[in-house]
Amino acid sequence: MSTDAIVLLKEDHKTIKRLFKEFQAAQDGPPARKAQCVEQILQALTLHTYLENEVMYPEVRRLLPALEEDILESYEEHHIADVLCLELFTMDPGDEHFDAKVTVLIETITRHIQEEENGWFPKVRAGLGRNQLRDLGAKMLELRPKAPTKPIEPAALKKALDAVRA
Repeated sequence: MSTDAIVLLKEDHKTIKRLFKEFQAAQDGPPARKAQCVEQILQALTLHTYLENEVMYPEVRRLLPALEEDILESYEEHHIADVLCLELFTMDPGDEHFDAKVTVLIETITRHIQEEENGWFPKVRAGLGRNQLRDLGAKMLELRPKAPTKPIEPAALKKALDAVRA
């Protein structure tokens, strides 16, 4: 298994996109299936955004100052996702705004993933060496077991609040 940070993040992206498709396929199905899909989406997004915010973004910001604007925009996109995840965590699939919130979350994150993979990741790969990307990936793998998977966990809430204060 590669420890290249970009490879690891792209694997997360694949998982997240697959979960989005599962939700979309379940929209006309039983509410329990929709709830299960959203629970999995929230877990994957909470973990992924935490790792990016705690490891990838700060290190890239430090090592590649020319990418400052890209990173700040990514933090804000994560903040939007954090708020939607927190709201969805408290909702039931029968709530009037449930499907709309999930749709906005999917659209926001899909755009974010495209921007990272097509714009930001190539710049990071060009600016950092293979060893630096492996080191970042190793840090993410080390942090992964301790990372939050629910938007109400203290570390996830702190991340969302830090974005408000920034």
